[in-house]
Amino acid sequence: MKHSLKGYIVGAIAAATYGLNPLFALPLYADGMGADAVLFYRYLAAVPIMGAMAAFRGRSLALHRRELLPMLFVGILMASSSLLLFESYNFMDAGIASTLLFVYPLMVAVIMAVFFRERLAPVTVLCIVMALGGIAMLFKGSDGATLSIAGTVLVMASSLTYAGYIVAVNRPGLREVPTVKLIFYLLVLGALLFALKIALTPGSSFAGPAHWYMWGCVLALAVLPTVVSFICTTAAIQYIGPTPTAILGALEPVTAVVIGVCVFGERLTARDWTGLALIIVAVSLVVGGGRVTGYLVRFRKLFPRIRPRKSI
Repeated sequence: MKHSLKGYIVGAIAAATYGLNPLFALPLYADGMGADAVLFYRYLAAVPIMGAMAAFRGRSLALHRRELLPMLFVGILMASSSLLLFESYNFMDAGIASTLLFVYPLMVAVIMAVFFRERLAPVTVLCIVMALGGIAMLFKGSDGATLSIAGTVLVMASSLTYAGYIVAVNRPGLREVPTVKLIFYLLVLGALLFALKIALTPGSSFAGPAHWYMWGCVLALAVLPTVVSFICTTAAIQYIGPTPTAILGALEPVTAVVIGVCVFGERLTARDWTGLALIIVAVSLVVGGGRVTGYLVRFRKLFPRIRPRKSI
């Protein structure tokens, strides 16, 4: 099989597995778990997996003092983005929430323009208008029903913190931190932050799923949207490059929409489908245009490098 074909396959797998978040999170909600507890156990279960990967690759997990504050900052951003997205599932269909989250490349472009004086290309401005049009179409459907304002605010905040996370992880201080080490500590930090939030929030609980078999959903969240997605993203970047891999990220919301409709019975109108398409096309044009790609590309440092085995 040609490397390019392998790249497109694993790139699609990376995007599709990340889009599986609702498939495993929503049953846990129905089983009585809150977003805090779901994310706490998801992160906690992923930690030993990444630790084992670091040990297998012989990576040191020693922390340097200069890495502590930057890592704490991006850890808070990552945990906040996850929590805000998972909370939004309580207010709107998961497929729509995942699509709204997909505007994060546009937010990266805006952040770079506002804080780092990078010029916005005309195509980027056009795509921002397209994405806003898509959001407007989703906000009020043809039947007169409107999206939850609370849900929309939550998922937009999730997208913004995710964009900030992507920008921050490419700044001096973390850029040279080994990949597996960075992911390991971000997962540890996220688990600690969720544990602290549960402990300090009245009514929150560390209780796991009510039924033993629901632990399979927790493990699936840790393995598929986390570890598998990270590894496949790395492989795709090596085979076909960062830009096609980033464009394949459009499969994330598509996967979430399909799961929402087919598994959870979510209903989308023609207006909803048009809005979803506008957002996905707008973001794909921005990423493919290369303006924001440089910042998304460096995101590959979050993933463990995969080296092909030498043939014997």
